[in-house]
Amino acid sequence: MGIQITPSMLSADFANLEAEAARIAGADWLHVDVMDNHFVPNLTIGAPVVEALSKVARQPIDAHLMITEPDRWAPGYVEAGAQSVTFHIEAAQAPVRLAREIRAKGARASMALRPATPIEPYEDLLPELDMVLLMTVEPGFGGQAFLDVCLPKIRRTRELLDKHGGDIWLQVDGGVSADTIDRCAEAGADVFVAGSAVFGAADPDAMVAQLRSRAEQHAPSR
Repeated sequence: MGIQITPSMLSADFANLEAEAARIAGADWLHVDVMDNHFVPNLTIGAPVVEALSKVARQPIDAHLMITEPDRWAPGYVEAGAQSVTFHIEAAQAPVRLAREIRAKGARASMALRPATPIEPYEDLLPELDMVLLMTVEPGFGGQAFLDVCLPKIRRTRELLDKHGGDIWLQVDGGVSADTIDRCAEAGADVFVAGSAVFGAADPDAMVAQLRSRAEQHAPSR
């Protein structure tokens, strides 16, 4: 698996999501942020919009659930058409059972961590996952500045993933742009969520290609 670019639809025009997805034809996934105004102080979209988008978009849906009670709600996002579902470890009550349920329904299971949540206590969960998402801003709002303090955590997570082997992706989300993606790639990330950097560009698809190229240039050989 090589570098993957996953634009965040949080920065897209919500009134024209089908057209916005078409503007980023080179993207590997569409990252959809689901916020419930409880786990994070913002309210966005839910399963009905994910279902509608999955029917018209060429790219698969990567649903990032910033919600309370993911154990209850996450499986429904697979049924809505998401092919990757991410739950926050800070909110999950039974993460192993939840990851197995997501996988059993046919989607990739991913665990997300806030910037201040360490990866080490969750090392034993890694074999149950297809991806780890490290937030590089505090979750809840788009357009925030990248937190460089997260770079050592990206490196530590990459070391743990390499230690366990398998094909577990390492995704970073928050403040990813042409100015920051180099550092993330060098630290070991291979899946990149970029919102305002992509949809704020004059040519969003060209920005997807630029981000991919920069990440590929700086990714360590493994």
